[in-house]
Amino acid sequence: MTAQDTADSGIWQSLLSKKMLICIFLGFSSGLPLYLLLQLLPAWLRSEGLNLKTIAAFAFIQLPYTWKFMWAPLMDRYNLIAPLGRRRSWMLVTQLALLLSIIAYGFNQPKLDIKSIAVISTLLAFFSASQDIVIDAFRREILSDNELGLGNSVHVNAYRIAGLVPGSLALILADHLPWSSVFWIVALFMLPGIVMTMLVKEPQAAVVPKTLYASVVEPFHEFIQRAGWQHAAWVLLFILLYKLGDSMATALATPFYIDMGFSKTDIGTIAKGSGLAMQIAGAFVGGIWMLKLGINRALWVFGLVQAVVILGFAWLAAAGPFMAIDGAERSMLAIVIGAEAFGVGLGTAAYVAYMARETNPSYTATQLALFTSLSAVPRSIFNALTGGMVESYGWLNFFYVCTLLAIPGMLLLFKVAPWNAVKTEIH
Repeated sequence: MTAQDTADSGIWQSLLSKKMLICIFLGFSSGLPLYLLLQLLPAWLRSEGLNLKTIAAFAFIQLPYTWKFMWAPLMDRYNLIAPLGRRRSWMLVTQLALLLSIIAYGFNQPKLDIKSIAVISTLLAFFSASQDIVIDAFRREILSDNELGLGNSVHVNAYRIAGLVPGSLALILADHLPWSSVFWIVALFMLPGIVMTMLVKEPQAAVVPKTLYASVVEPFHEFIQRAGWQHAAWVLLFILLYKLGDSMATALATPFYIDMGFSKTDIGTIAKGSGLAMQIAGAFVGGIWMLKLGINRALWVFGLVQAVVILGFAWLAAAGPFMAIDGAERSMLAIVIGAEAFGVGLGTAAYVAYMARETNPSYTATQLALFTSLSAVPRSIFNALTGGMVESYGWLNFFYVCTLLAIPGMLLLFKVAPWNAVKTEIH
């Protein structure tokens, strides 16, 4: 057997391992409630006759995802159910709470009980963000540094596939069944994650904080002390900026496609097909490549791809708007959406693996919650500027600016992930 055969065999053994199976089930459990809030809830409210202003107001229920680092120390410190262990007990409690919350939708009617639905939605977002905290920590603790790239890409793919349940299956069922039955069926898809939580073993615990104060203070103190204030600042700035250009470029993607002359059917069909498939492919390929490249080099290579594909939007903007749409224009749209989705899949796989690697196993939940909360800032703050930028610069120049905004994050790699540096595992 050649060295290449041995390496390929090792990759497939890693891919088919028990740890990757765990990442699939828990990734699916993590993605389902978020996509319910993003896709199924607005569709239900609109189909029941609520106005767009009311539906838009439900966007505020996503705040727990941004502030989850505030209660993450509780999940690092306390064990709710001693026989299960610290991580598994929190996973089980949050998963059961999510199951019951989804079922609760079926007992309410939007026109009569909108306040109750708002409360349920807020609780669902809170339990979902809390589940993300502990699943992220659990995944970091069962994966070695060498497995982080593949494990996180598998998790991301399962997370996205979960969106097909509330975003596709549930909408189809809603044409044939009462909404209460639809929510019961969606809730049942939480069961595989619950079963997995019951079957897996608790990861070997690092040092557990002895007090709540320690669980709040020590994660931040350890992160800063590990390499000093300056490196900690570089890491946080990198997490903030690495996906800034890509995030801003895609913030108004659908309005951009419409302005180019594409119909909603064109956009929906191509985005659901080419976009989802290529994003999953990107995350999968990214995970495999990271086994050979390592996380540092993957951040360089994938980040470059992630930045370059933004120019695909500029290409489409320079060619449009189109007076008539035929096969050639639809092919252009498919190429742009597919390339961007593939780049996002690659970049996200390396980005998530990097954040996981930067945590200390003793404070996984709190440190990862801090990083992932910070990574959500471009979506919630910077993307709000994109509308004014397009009005000022036009679509073509806007995408050139977004490409330039990808450069600072890449330059920070010299500080946080040098090409030839070998990162050792934190103990």
